[in-house]
Amino acid sequence: MEKTELLITVILFNIFFLGFIVAITIYIRKYKQRKKEYLSEIQIKNEIHQKELLATQLEIQESTMKQIGRELHDNIGQKLTLVSLYTQQLLHENKFPDINEKIEQVSEIINHSIDELRSLSKSLTDNKISRIPITELIQDEVNVANALKKCEVSFEHNFEDSDLNFEHKSVVLRIIQEFIQNSMKHSECKNVFINLKSDAETEWKLSINDDGKGFDANEIKSNGIGLTNMKNRAKIIGAHFTLTSEKNIGTSLKIVLNK
Repeated sequence: MEKTELLITVILFNIFFLGFIVAITIYIRKYKQRKKEYLSEIQIKNEIHQKELLATQLEIQESTMKQIGRELHDNIGQKLTLVSLYTQQLLHENKFPDINEKIEQVSEIINHSIDELRSLSKSLTDNKISRIPITELIQDEVNVANALKKCEVSFEHNFEDSDLNFEHKSVVLRIIQEFIQNSMKHSECKNVFINLKSDAETEWKLSINDDGKGFDANEIKSNGIGLTNMKNRAKIIGAHFTLTSEKNIGTSLKIVLNK
């Protein structure tokens, strides 16, 4: 009888012990799952916050450029116009005939400066990106780059009957500008190839390549301003950013926005 009771006690103890182990195991698994979900939620919130922060920075940048443009037009532009009127008055009154030629030269320089200032002010305040299709904006950048005659920049696309929204156009344009500038400055390339296309699998895809000397990614600081700017702009619109480079072969950049 005692042996039976002892056996039952051992069995019950083992059952309770096994149940305790199972309970602890389930608790640990649930704890890990909750922790994983919590960390995932925190990561998502951080990504959303970072995206909103980057978008705000872009808006502030655009707003600042417009404010600078208005100040150039309303303040400096008006003062230069007043100076121009003074010089014209001096020429008209002919009080200094011996230096009239120099005054006229000064007047021409001032008028030329006013024209350039107005053009700059307009480019800063006029929302060119909203009005003009992305293909024309890119082609303008290509034309400017080719005018420098440092390397040949070419552009291909399949956007004949479509366009991007303002935010996407801003990102694409600024990244292209950054890449071209870096290629001309550092890569010693002969060609830069730009391709923008839309297909059934993705919303759009931007590819930029140069045939320069390339670089070792391990030797380049990941926090370089140019690379960081391009990455951050791609993050703003949720696009996938990839930059690869091989020495003596060139550098390739791909940005993909999935549907």
